[in-house]
Amino acid sequence: MNIYISGSMAYDRIMDFPGKFSDHILPDKLHILNVSFTVNGMAEKFGGTAGNIAYSLGLLREQPIIIATIGRDYGRYFEWLQKNNISVEGIKILDDEFTAGAYITTDKADNQITGFNPGAMKYPSVFNVDAIEPENSIVLIAPGNLQDMIEYAAACRDKGIRYICDPGQSLTQWEGNTLREWLEGAAMLISNDYELHMIIKMTGVEKKELSGLVSTIITTLGEEGSMISARGKDIIVPAAKVSEVLDPTGAGDAYRAGLLKGIAMGRDLQTAAKMGAVSATYAIEKYGTQEHCFTYEDFAERYRQNFGVL
Repeated sequence: MNIYISGSMAYDRIMDFPGKFSDHILPDKLHILNVSFTVNGMAEKFGGTAGNIAYSLGLLREQPIIIATIGRDYGRYFEWLQKNNISVEGIKILDDEFTAGAYITTDKADNQITGFNPGAMKYPSVFNVDAIEPENSIVLIAPGNLQDMIEYAAACRDKGIRYICDPGQSLTQWEGNTLREWLEGAAMLISNDYELHMIIKMTGVEKKELSGLVSTIITTLGEEGSMISARGKDIIVPAAKVSEVLDPTGAGDAYRAGLLKGIAMGRDLQTAAKMGAVSATYAIEKYGTQEHCFTYEDFAERYRQNFGVL
């Protein structure tokens, strides 16, 4: 099965401040706030929803096509993707922009200040959906350029291509009626429990009615696992065991990769969700969203230890 991932490509630039922000902010002077924090250094990590999901799919022996934009500083990211046997053919390069970037500074109390430059993500990727084979493909529409998210869903509906809606952090950009139209006809909606409540509130559609718009709803529940809602039934899939929790960032993207792998293999949704749970553990055990590494044999063994033979 051909897997297409529409979403974002980004660099995450992570910095540590060796103190507390609160020690340098005067509450009575917030109206003229002017502060500067000297950090210990900066680490640059590969990120973005499309990049993260595609990376874990590559570890699972899939060859996804990324649909996204990237800026003139694409070189290091392309080298990384190609090193991991991931195609860059669907990624549009914008020479007048930088790649989207998150600048995250964390203090000693785990408070964070983040600046985000959407850069190339401000522009649609203009991918030719006609190249997608409806009978043997699935498209995951993850948070990225809003125009892309809307237009790719419409194109998939028109051409009978199965697609998954994954609104995530893009929800604050949507208008309720447009969000509802976007969901209608999708094979699946995937979100965490907080995002699902936001979707219900924004669309004015209760979960039972949402099930009439999309075939299946998958809700991730953190350490409690995930829930599959289809045909009026809810099935809880437990989380897989983690050896050490270092950084939950990126666990959701890794989950989606495992889920898609299961779908591509023709497994039932419960098995696919379990595969998602196992994939997520690897991201949780490392700092960063593309720092984990495993072989398919490792993955199958970890699945066996948690859920039985894959």
